[in-house]
Amino acid sequence: MRKEASKPSTLIDGYNLGLQKGTGIATYARNLSYALRDLDHGVDVLYATKASRGFNSLLKEVAFFDPRVGELPLWISVALRAHRALRSPLGRNAIEVPMQGHVISTQFKNRLPYFDRILNAPDIFNAAYDHFYLWRSRLRVSLPQPAPTIAHWTSPLPMFIPGSKNIYTLHDLVPLRLPYTTLDNKRYFYRMIAMLLRTADHIVTVSETSKRDICNLFGFPEDRVTNTYQSVEIPDRYRTKSEQQVSEEVEGTFRIKYKGYFLFYGAIEPKKNVARLVEAYLGANVDTPLLIVGSDAWQSENEFQMLQDKSIRYLEQVENNIFTRDRIQRIEYAPFPLLVSLIRGAKAVLFPSLYEGFGLPVLESMLLGTPVLSSTEGSIPEIAGDAALLVDPYDTRAMANAILALDSKEEVRGELSSRGHKRAALFSAERFRERLSELHGRLI
Repeated sequence: MRKEASKPSTLIDGYNLGLQKGTGIATYARNLSYALRDLDHGVDVLYATKASRGFNSLLKEVAFFDPRVGELPLWISVALRAHRALRSPLGRNAIEVPMQGHVISTQFKNRLPYFDRILNAPDIFNAAYDHFYLWRSRLRVSLPQPAPTIAHWTSPLPMFIPGSKNIYTLHDLVPLRLPYTTLDNKRYFYRMIAMLLRTADHIVTVSETSKRDICNLFGFPEDRVTNTYQSVEIPDRYRTKSEQQVSEEVEGTFRIKYKGYFLFYGAIEPKKNVARLVEAYLGANVDTPLLIVGSDAWQSENEFQMLQDKSIRYLEQVENNIFTRDRIQRIEYAPFPLLVSLIRGAKAVLFPSLYEGFGLPVLESMLLGTPVLSSTEGSIPEIAGDAALLVDPYDTRAMANAILALDSKEEVRGELSSRGHKRAALFSAERFRERLSELHGRLI
């Protein structure tokens, strides 16, 4: 519970932090929370869970971790929903969730950010989007005192806290740059971004590529956008496991040889370019198997269309959502500790994305010493530098040749691994804190 108001404080949103399987933006938000702590900021985190109403602090804490705490009487629920709907033009109130350690939360340790206070307003993020749709403005959010010095919204959320500096991180403008790869309503997205650019105290982004997109597409002044990049951080307990332990984990779980497989991990969606990756991998005709780790997203069935063709039958479901056939395996999800071991145990990570605002998998792999094949598009070249093998993501022949080189040339893998370690150091937690501190110095 945050009492003192003398030191600066920052609120971040939990919009992506509540997602069970996590996203790159969730990683960004968690790392941001710890950077703020290290900069001696008080940290509030705003969630939108179905919190328990009433005065019982234990049940409020329980409800934060599990909404099945019990329903209110129907008439009270209806009255609360009506009250929220009528108050939408005026804003929404958040309450503090008392976090006293009564709930055993060990299993959530990898997903929880650092916080001094947890705040909650049920379904507030959807309410903010609905508010913008109706009123073309940001939703006003009222918090328990003391109010934060800065409200740092980690996604383009149409909401604000009065009396605070409201800044917004725009990771990329993929819905406008590659509109055919996302499901967003493009007109709504464009109007919302334009509104946030008009009303924000400052805009933050994570690469020079994204900064150029923001300035060029919207005619936005460069001095009102700060690129802080992201930090790449993996806990030592996962990063420094012995090779024997990593080998036992990957071989025991997936029956694949340590340093004897290629790995792709990420959402299965058009932007990630999995269909061309599979085509290039098959065209390379290597014996090293390919492991794909990723959950289904929009048009995921199209990404695996070649593998699911009945005349080829490359991919079959075995059990527990594990798909396999000869050289290709796929699982939909791996817990973070196991994913780290999978990255460390791979011969190379293949990530030929069509466009990234930052490209966290590239840096995570470099930090862990795994060679990377990635893309010449988007922000990847400025993030990877000369520490990854970059190819045109639309050219499957070039991709196949790169896979062949990674498969057969140990010296190439060794050189990329060495360069990757050095490159990842440029995006350390310390560097991120320095950039964040400089931004705050200008804002406060």
